[in-house]
Amino acid sequence: MHRDIALLIIALAMAITAAVFDVQQHRIPNWLTYPGIVLGFVLQGLLFRWEGLGIWKGLGSAGEGCLLAGGIMFLFYAVRAMGAGDVKLMAAIGSLVGPEQAIVVLLATAICGGVMAIVISVYRGRMGETLRNLGSVLWFHARTGLQTHPELNLDNPTALRMPYGLAIAAGTLYALLLILWR
Repeated sequence: MHRDIALLIIALAMAITAAVFDVQQHRIPNWLTYPGIVLGFVLQGLLFRWEGLGIWKGLGSAGEGCLLAGGIMFLFYAVRAMGAGDVKLMAAIGSLVGPEQAIVVLLATAICGGVMAIVISVYRGRMGETLRNLGSVLWFHARTGLQTHPELNLDNPTALRMPYGLAIAAGTLYALLLILWR
């Protein structure tokens, strides 16, 4: 339990830092994400070893969390629905928190991202257009599979964008609060 709390606090600090950069510069820097992935492996290995569970168990946990969180986010990157910085940030958080907490962070991030998208759409007066676009994207992917939508993707300059680093930070905060309240 203490290991999970400590690692979630570190992951939250990284996510908040990334969110600040995402809001200000519309990107999440590699100098934050790549060392974050390495830090996750190092800390997981050391903490599992310290608890007598073995360094390999810790490295395995880091690898599973990294692949799970980064892999799921990569699917969105593959269809140009998300930036690479978001994928690398989630991989780093996954390596820090392991697979069980990565699932909590992913689900909470998805919910926070959806709420943020609704708020931004309403604020900008584009809710109807956003709902039509959502239907178009869902229909397109149901017919074509994992392909980039020809119009609704990150390369479209008129697309409504949001700094997803904020949703990732909120999802990480939720996972930490969930453990603290148990």
